[in-house]
Amino acid sequence: MSQEPEQQPNSELEFDNTDLVPRRRFLTLAGAGLLTIGFGSLAEGLVGSLSEPLNQQVESLIFKPQQPVPEFPISAIEPEKLIINSFRGTPAINPLTYRLTIDGEVNNPLSLSMGDLQKSPFTSMIIRHVCVEGWAAIVQWGGVRLRDLIAIAQPSAQVKYVYFYSADGYYESWDIDSVMHPQTLMAYQKNGQALTPEFGAPLRLASPVKLGYKLSKWVTRIQLTSVPGKKRGYWEDLGYEWYAGL
Repeated sequence: MSQEPEQQPNSELEFDNTDLVPRRRFLTLAGAGLLTIGFGSLAEGLVGSLSEPLNQQVESLIFKPQQPVPEFPISAIEPEKLIINSFRGTPAINPLTYRLTIDGEVNNPLSLSMGDLQKSPFTSMIIRHVCVEGWAAIVQWGGVRLRDLIAIAQPSAQVKYVYFYSADGYYESWDIDSVMHPQTLMAYQKNGQALTPEFGAPLRLASPVKLGYKLSKWVTRIQLTSVPGKKRGYWEDLGYEWYAGL
């Protein structure tokens, strides 16, 4: 993808390194967590293939592009179970000057402030957040449906992939169907409260159809494209081929 910028952490950002994730922890088998994602019991159908790469073909077995995932009651929220993970640390972002850019193959590129986002229709959902490391937490997320923002940006009909770039240099790629899922949010609330920096403030991805490492925090740019770039995602590009995505 020729227009893809080289993603480097902002030199002006400060980082809290207390939540760094050791690289070896990411090697935990993804399948154990995948079975708890909320699509019902998948054990009979997938347990024999969990040692194989979790590619898009496997993902298609559990994900229907526009089918909502069952949600949980407020009483089921597990506030202590959502673990703080970061590949580098927590960047310091001023929410007053923060902007979310949506560009790429779109007819109406956007640059949105938090005020703009908070004026958009609000959506809340209580879903299970599943980490590739094997743990899970039921969380209430609140924010803006990503598909509503994409609609305003007016993407080309040929768009198939979406890249997410974060303030700390992290990056991820998604298929367009997952992006347009009705429960994929750009979240700025967690469990009814304002999102805090360690959990991704001012804005992060939240969705029940992707594993945790796909749910980027501190998102600053969303790029839409019809062709996949040379980069697929931070962990994927390090050689972990069992990702659930492109």
